[in-house]
Amino acid sequence: MVHVGIGYDVHALVAGRKLVLGGVDVPHAKGLDGHSDADALMHAITDAVLGAIGEVDIGHFFPNTDHRWHGVQSRIFLEEAAKQVRARGGRIVNIDASLMAEAPKIYPHIQQMKANIATALGLDPKKVGVKATTNERMGFIGREEGIAAMAVASVDLPE
Repeated sequence: MVHVGIGYDVHALVAGRKLVLGGVDVPHAKGLDGHSDADALMHAITDAVLGAIGEVDIGHFFPNTDHRWHGVQSRIFLEEAAKQVRARGGRIVNIDASLMAEAPKIYPHIQQMKANIATALGLDPKKVGVKATTNERMGFIGREEGIAAMAVASVDLPE
C-alpha cells in the first residue's frame, strides 16, 4: 500500500556560513543557519519520508540539542529515513520537492541535488523531482532573509 508524507523546512540566511542545498555547496554570500549543515531541502525530504511511514519528525531522530549532529551533512538524515523505510519492509517510490529562494539561482544545481538525494535514499535519480521558485520579492524569502523547502514522499509499505 502506498503511503504519502509531507515535509517542510526553513532556515534563516546568515553571513559566515556556506549555503548547502540538496548536498550541493551553492555559491552565495550567505548560508543557512542551523545545527547541522542546515540543508533545508534534505531536511524537508527527510520529514516527508518519515511522515510517509508514520514516524515522528527529523528533530526527534536528530535533536539540535545533541552535539553529535552539530555541523553534520544532512545526507546522514536522509540515509536514516531510508533505513527506517527498509526496516518496515517498504521502499521509497518517489520524491518531489520544491525550494523557495529569491537568490541564488537554483536551476544550475538541480541535477547534482537530485543525484545526491537519490544516492542517499537508494533511488534512481529519475524518481527524484527538485524544483525551485522565488517568492516574487514578498515576505522573508523575498527579502532574502531565509530559504524554505517542501517535499512529498511516496512510500510503498506492506499491509
